[in-house]
Amino acid sequence: MEFVNKIKRLKKPNAPWKKYYEVDDIELNDDTIYELLEKSALDNPERYAIEYFGKKTKFKVFLKQIDDCAKAFKAQGIQSKDVVTICMPNTPEAVICFYALNKIGAISNMIHPLSGEEEIKNYLINNHTKLLVTIDIALEKITHILEETGVNKVVVTSPKDSMPILLNVGYSLTQGRKFKKVHDSMYIYYHDFIKLGKNETVETVSGKRDTPAVILHSGGTTGSPKGIVLSNGNFNALVKQSIITFDKLNPDEDSILTIMPLFHGFGLGVCTHTPLCLGVKTILVPQFSAKTFDKLLDKTKPTVVIGVPTLYEALTNSNNVPNLDLSKIKYLISGGDSLSDSQIDKINNYLKAHGCKIDLAQGYGMTESLAATAFTAGPGNKKGSIGIPFLGNYFKIVDPETGDTLGPNEDGEICVCGPTVMLGYLDNEVETNNVLRIHSDGYVWLHTGDIGCIDEDGVCYYKQRLKRMIISSGYNVYPSYIENIIEQHPAVLSCTVIGIPHPYKIEVPKAFIVLRNDYHGIGSTKKSIKSFCEKHLSKHSVPYEFEFRKSLPRTLIGKVDFKKLMAEEEEKRKKEKKKNEEVS
Repeated sequence: MEFVNKIKRLKKPNAPWKKYYEVDDIELNDDTIYELLEKSALDNPERYAIEYFGKKTKFKVFLKQIDDCAKAFKAQGIQSKDVVTICMPNTPEAVICFYALNKIGAISNMIHPLSGEEEIKNYLINNHTKLLVTIDIALEKITHILEETGVNKVVVTSPKDSMPILLNVGYSLTQGRKFKKVHDSMYIYYHDFIKLGKNETVETVSGKRDTPAVILHSGGTTGSPKGIVLSNGNFNALVKQSIITFDKLNPDEDSILTIMPLFHGFGLGVCTHTPLCLGVKTILVPQFSAKTFDKLLDKTKPTVVIGVPTLYEALTNSNNVPNLDLSKIKYLISGGDSLSDSQIDKINNYLKAHGCKIDLAQGYGMTESLAATAFTAGPGNKKGSIGIPFLGNYFKIVDPETGDTLGPNEDGEICVCGPTVMLGYLDNEVETNNVLRIHSDGYVWLHTGDIGCIDEDGVCYYKQRLKRMIISSGYNVYPSYIENIIEQHPAVLSCTVIGIPHPYKIEVPKAFIVLRNDYHGIGSTKKSIKSFCEKHLSKHSVPYEFEFRKSLPRTLIGKVDFKKLMAEEEEKRKKEKKKNEEVS
């Protein structure tokens, strides 16, 4: 896992947006993720770091919990540079483990607890995981595949572990009964795990900012799943950028609602590490219901909300709290996918009707750049734009074919350079070199696979995805990966997946399937294929619709013509809309 860049850099890239900033650049140092958090905790010992189901934890207690957890990892033999997988939703234990591992120099591999069995197995094998920390809801899947991996210990947690006493008891009597305890030496429950480290001592492992710290997972710009290796410096640079960008934040009065999951760059970098290092309380939400989002806002009263378009679209359609007061909100940010002007207007009208004094802002980024590279707040905001790059980041537009830099308002591929750009893809030099390219200026540029432009003021615009990737509820969904899984089913001859519109999730995958000649009975076969998908794919990657055909359209060179399928779906939607209008 070595990523070293020896580059002779020339003058800094062109940055017309810098006129909107009062300082020229951000200051970076060699702190680790834990060291920057520790400084915040020591500066704010009596402030609250985390709120979870109403239970609040002060920074001084939070720091002690991290230290105890680091001792427990050491007692299990975890050392610097070892990989530990965290398979958990947004719970205090997940955050504590993340910082504890960084304290001892280990690497956190963050994965989705709703991933399919095969996905989890591959994550554990490919990342050489020595120890796994998991939520109990994923335990059954893990017991099925654990022997095939190199994991030698599993630490089991529950959403109830940090709940207030009454909620803990209530959860144990209801949801907790669904998960049977495993009695095996390979498994240890979180509280027992912590106790085993009480006699250990740990020293903080300091590292340089280019030291690998976290592995997140995405399909990258080409669609096949990859481990994205991010450094201590990537995370801490985002904090330094946020100090300048979010200058209205006040630790004495502000809190952020952390709905975005910790296994997502948005959730881990933007919604968790950044606010904690700024001394701002983080409200952890392990399970989110879009239908009751207004009730959650009313109950928790955050001043900063960050989410995906799905979340805000659902908010405009909810009326559980007619008198919802949003007047205290300072920042309301959408990322993960773009919103149309009409969607933005609808959301802003809702906000205004509920006393909100600001408009919805949009952010732009990808996991390979820790999810946030540009932002629309401030004087650099223009309608329809993704705003201006965070200070220290550079954008440019290049011709996708020639690589030549394009001028103002010319559409091409968006390239990003800056301190939050990943180290590379894990054990995948070819793909790393494909997206991280050294340009003639001597800088490494991340080729995003997105099409956009930059105007004469340095304001950036996103137009469309260069590849076929689907974004569903803010998650990247990769058609080629789904196709590969479905085609492993014995009944399937061939398969193509496209994205189709969804009222809340923006897009969902639809699978077009050709069955083998000796398979009949669409009903039972469809059920079998869907079950197969649920076992091998994460929840958001399971196709929303399945359509069976005798053949699939093909291009002149014999490839499946997915564009024609998309056009057919569009035409079908138009006919249905016209029919509904005639009926009404």
